Amino acid sequence: MCRRQFALLLAKLSRIDVLVIDDWAMAPLTETERRDFWEICEDRYHTRSVILTSQLPVARWHEQIGDPTVADGILHRVVHNAHRIEMKGDSMRKKRGGGA
Repeated sequence: MCRRQFALLLAKLSRIDVLVIDDWAMAPLTETERRDFWEICEDRYHTRSVILTSQLPVARWHEQIGDPTVADGILHRVVHNAHRIEMKGDSMRKKRGGGA
């Protein structure tokens, strides 16, 4: 995605009150993904809400983001002002027979 298209996407995202990102950090982020996600977090910091869901514990997000400096910036904006809900127990899919 070119910078102009990304700027237009950021403008659209800035009008969304609550941005929901499901299955966050399921795989390590690429350099482009890190940079783009940092820009989204920076743009929304203290202005709009973000909800992240993840199978990965927060303690492992830093390694999934990759670059330590960018990871610090993202996590500062996401984790340090967050209301965290950590689920424990088996998956509801397993309980309903949908999981292995």
